[in-house]
Amino acid sequence: MTKAKKPGSPEAWESGELGENAHSAKAASAETTQAINDALGLQMISIRLPKSVIEDFKVIAQIEGVGYQPLMRTALMRFAECEAKRVMREYAAQRESEKKAAMVASSTSGRGARRTKASVDRPEDRKVA
Repeated sequence: MTKAKKPGSPEAWESGELGENAHSAKAASAETTQAINDALGLQMISIRLPKSVIEDFKVIAQIEGVGYQPLMRTALMRFAECEAKRVMREYAAQRESEKKAAMVASSTSGRGARRTKASVDRPEDRKVA
């Protein structure tokens, strides 16, 4: 004997009986939508994109079995994360380069200052080999 599916059961959701058509779905209230967005850290934006880009995302999303908007969100998040890492690496490398240049400048300026002060080549300034 098989169990009868109950409305709202996990079986009904997984089979697609619920959630895959307008008959079994209803719009969430504005308060619920805002609470979900706040909990997930989401903010609605408006952006104009070339139609070809949207169509590409729709095709990829269909192949992957996901919605195209979540796919776009994931792609943007991946891009932003990678770009942030790249920018921080470049910034760190630039700071390290500036730090090394400052150390070299300070170490050579000290020697240069002593040499320029001496008007003649004094024996005590020479290194003995």
